[in-house]
Amino acid sequence: MNEKSTNAIDIDVTSRFDADHSKPADGRYVFAYTVTLRNTGKRPARLLTRHWVITDANGKVEEVHGDGVVGEQPWMKPGERYQYTSGAILETAVGTMHGSYEMITDDGMEFEATIPRFVLSIPRTLH
Repeated sequence: MNEKSTNAIDIDVTSRFDADHSKPADGRYVFAYTVTLRNTGKRPARLLTRHWVITDANGKVEEVHGDGVVGEQPWMKPGERYQYTSGAILETAVGTMHGSYEMITDDGMEFEATIPRFVLSIPRTLH
């Protein structure tokens, strides 16, 4: 059986700079990001844990591990989607994030859903 077609979670992320909560003079840049997960597989699946790798423009790397997302461990049937918004704080005006979610199907098969790398940037910083 093809595991990719059986267990598949598509992930799309958009990010934005949160000027209201940032203090660039103090090296505090706050970003919000919205993640949309879509179960494109053939089995229901639950998100168990998250792993983020956050890198700023100075090369400082922070790894975040934890249960679920925003206090939830969403369960999605095939074709369903789940969306949430969270945030990250950097010391620089530009950075990146990527990572993975550990998922489990209803019959107990665990698999990893890769979160593609995306950019965190204040407006008009990158061309």
